[in-house]
Amino acid sequence: MGLTYGYDIYLRSENVARALTEVAKLAPPERRVPPLTVTLPGGERVVLPFTSGFKSDPVDCAGKDRITLDTSLMLPADEAVRAYAEEGDLPVEDGRVRIGYVYLDMFFPSLADPRYVCLDFWAATSRMSRLFEASGAIRKVFTDLAKTAGA
Repeated sequence: MGLTYGYDIYLRSENVARALTEVAKLAPPERRVPPLTVTLPGGERVVLPFTSGFKSDPVDCAGKDRITLDTSLMLPADEAVRAYAEEGDLPVEDGRVRIGYVYLDMFFPSLADPRYVCLDFWAATSRMSRLFEASGAIRKVFTDLAKTAGA
């Protein structure tokens, strides 16, 4: 087993759509897959440039405890991200690097507090986990996301 580091964001259910809309803004500008429609508990729908189970079939969260999305995110290229990109032969595009897959587990309700939903972003590899730990720019992306989403 390898390292699995991530970022957990806890928020009220009424803020989940806003949070997912903000996450979608981090996606690469071109889509390689058809959009994914996610229906949240309560019926609100969000269309995302990601997959679930590596498919674009619509996802209904009603009655489910956990949903996993497969994301690719464009993250700011600080020193740690640039080193990661160089080692993996990844291009730096407009000061950002495409990092993926970053998995997003949504827990309805969160395991820590049933009044909240947890968005758990976690690294797919040990190398990516080390990047999550080392990069201040990535940490800021997730703390800014938490703030914007009302976490």
